[in-house]
Amino acid sequence: MRLVVVTFEEFIAARLGALTRYATVVTWDPHLAEDIIQNVLVRVQARWPRISRMDAPEQYVKRMVVNEFLSWRRRRAAQSIPVAGDTLAAVLPAGPDVIAQRDDRDAMMRLIAGLPPRQRAVIALRFYEDLSVDQIAGILGCRSVTVRTHLMRALASLQNALPGTLVTTGDPT
Repeated sequence: MRLVVVTFEEFIAARLGALTRYATVVTWDPHLAEDIIQNVLVRVQARWPRISRMDAPEQYVKRMVVNEFLSWRRRRAAQSIPVAGDTLAAVLPAGPDVIAQRDDRDAMMRLIAGLPPRQRAVIALRFYEDLSVDQIAGILGCRSVTVRTHLMRALASLQNALPGTLVTTGDPT
């Protein structure tokens, strides 16, 4: 099987939108996602000759996105100024949705956004990317049991935040 090597520009033209959506799901912040994508792509461009010869260059770039997000969170935590939820609600009021399903989705997205970064990354990789626990462990550079722990804790937090609602997940493996 011959591996097709594309140029960095061709890769970006074909996959930038998907990478940005992926980063948005991982970060739950479209502006932060764009910043992270920009930082990652600067590093990817410098390493493109090596990355382009990999079996799955996009998966490698996605792993870089997750790692950059987790690093960004650590760097930003030292610089962050906590803002009260009321202040944020006044600046960014939620618009009324006419469909109850969108209300539920919005509530769930807010709950997921409140999870710790690693739990949020595991949720995004498991349910948005539909990756297995072993694949997520490979991306995060940890053991499968750690991924399962993050996944179960995240789901328990979500279930506790939604009383009267059963969060069904199926088998986490």
